[in-house]
Amino acid sequence: MVRSHFNWSLPLVDHFDLWIINASLTSATAQALMRGALTGKKWLFWGERLTPPGSSWKGLAQDYLANALEGATGILSIGSLARRDYERRFPALRHATIPYCTRLEDFSRIAGKRTENVDLTFLFCGQMIPRKGIDLLLSAFARLVAEGLPVKLRLVGREAGLPGLLKPFARAVQERIVYAGFCAPGALPLEFAQADVFVIPSRHDGWGVVVNQALASGLPVLASDQVGAACDYVISGENGLLFPAGDEEALYLAMKQMATHRERIRPWGEKSIFQAKTLTPEAGAEKLVQAIHQALS
Repeated sequence: MVRSHFNWSLPLVDHFDLWIINASLTSATAQALMRGALTGKKWLFWGERLTPPGSSWKGLAQDYLANALEGATGILSIGSLARRDYERRFPALRHATIPYCTRLEDFSRIAGKRTENVDLTFLFCGQMIPRKGIDLLLSAFARLVAEGLPVKLRLVGREAGLPGLLKPFARAVQERIVYAGFCAPGALPLEFAQADVFVIPSRHDGWGVVVNQALASGLPVLASDQVGAACDYVISGENGLLFPAGDEEALYLAMKQMATHRERIRPWGEKSIFQAKTLTPEAGAEKLVQAIHQALS
């Protein structure tokens, strides 16, 4: 399904002292505001790290779209990876880091009630697409099964290309994979409650709110070093493991480490709960208010 939205006219910018734009740089409305209507006015851009373009012509297009930010009062980066990228691109602007924060109470409630599974259960939550590294995850998991380790893999999210990705694997592997389908937000805490370890092997993730949810659920997190949230809140050896994006061998070793050292799950999960306390909406709002005061000063 494709959705589109068209604004017949731009908002009346003179009615406000400060604008905060949280939109894709490809948004025609955002580009019109940043390049025209907001010229000479105070505005902040709040955004994730830009996706690697993948080709030279896409890189040129991305640079053109990003250059609209040169007129901003400042940039609020969603995570430290994004901030480093924006500071490199726009060194003359003000910069602050404000991560995505969300309500986590329902996830926190299940953290203390979860019991360890007989078969160590890894959870992946996201679209079943290459950018999310689902192909790497399936291959790494298959190796654990081939070694006879007592593990299971639970997949939650839009199916996308999953059926085709599963075909090459033996029945013994597929029998240990549960595809729960797409879950409404209200049902997600129950999915996290059934897991022992959360895995997010994305080749690129600007932030990754599922990391917030995994931390609040008291799960150790295995994540690639291209997941914004993980780079800020997962500390290797304390509440999970970080590994190079796109590296199947490193992902496999991280998963095997959890499967063979299950005594780490509880203490690492407790550290995750501690990390999640900094990701509440109240904490995010406080940072935003500080950034607004700085922009208006």
